[in-house]
Amino acid sequence: MYKPLPEKLNFPALEKEILHFWQQQDIFARTINERDENKPFVFFEGPPTANGRPGIHHVISRTVKDVVCRLKTMQGYRVERKAGWDTHGLPVEIEVEKFLGLDGKDQVIEYGIGPFNAKCKESVWSYKQEWDELTRRIGFWVDLDHPYITYTNDYIETVWWILKQFWQKQLIYQGFKILPYCPHCETPLSSHEVSQGYEDVKDPSIYVKAKVKGQENTYFLVWTTTPWTLISNVALAFNPEIEYVKVLHRKENLILAKSRLLVLDGEYELVGEFTGENLAGLEYEPFYAFITPDKHAYYTTLGDFVTTTDGTGIVHIAPAFGEDDYQLGLKYDLPVLQPVDKSGR
Repeated sequence: MYKPLPEKLNFPALEKEILHFWQQQDIFARTINERDENKPFVFFEGPPTANGRPGIHHVISRTVKDVVCRLKTMQGYRVERKAGWDTHGLPVEIEVEKFLGLDGKDQVIEYGIGPFNAKCKESVWSYKQEWDELTRRIGFWVDLDHPYITYTNDYIETVWWILKQFWQKQLIYQGFKILPYCPHCETPLSSHEVSQGYEDVKDPSIYVKAKVKGQENTYFLVWTTTPWTLISNVALAFNPEIEYVKVLHRKENLILAKSRLLVLDGEYELVGEFTGENLAGLEYEPFYAFITPDKHAYYTTLGDFVTTTDGTGIVHIAPAFGEDDYQLGLKYDLPVLQPVDKSGR
């Protein structure tokens, strides 16, 4: 039988009453123990980082997880819900660096990796009490008594064992991947880590000329928003369907997209017109000679990502910097020139 509800319902008080009932009757444990061991639904919680306070987004995500687990329980599955704690990552390390007054990886190494890791292990549990209370308060059923913890040897060795299986089955290969990178921490960053300290800044964009081989006094006019990557340039990209022109401008022949002639100062004379497809395979002289490529480089390629919204319709390609550049590099087997060291210098 149901219990009639009063007209003015105090929801917080009702929630506390239900939570108290669940705790007194050990309802969570019963939902597991009273189900068939041979009909499991496996759930390992995607672990939160314990050294940061929980937020409303954790409540939302845990509600979704809880709904699925409760549904599978109602369908007769034995749902042993294993909690987890993510004890790695930059948030932990940066907080400890600030606490110890350290600035950069060199100072961390000087302090000592072992002592630094020990401080991180202390720091990571700073807000565990808040996490436990939130877990209880929102009615999220999960086994907090036997969690997996990412800094334990069991967990780390399991990850290495899994990677070894992938390697032996030839499911892992060595190569390159374009990722955000932190020169201060000397480590790649996840998108979540980047978003924690993201800010828009203004960087200079420049126009540069690439001398066309075999054509006298003729240059590709290239625009780039990352001039510091020109040292790593190995190709130029044109859109195969865009119309390009050669114009005589200040006694030089310049090649650029027809719709981007507005970037030129002063008068010019039209010399020729062609599509991007007609310009593929032409060689040009490199901007710099600091690095000798180990593969064929310094020629024109085709890429659908090239637009005429800005610039000249010609994109400088450095596969070491930028996802489009790297994917085009794979297509054309371009060299990857990486002159930047782990400290971003």
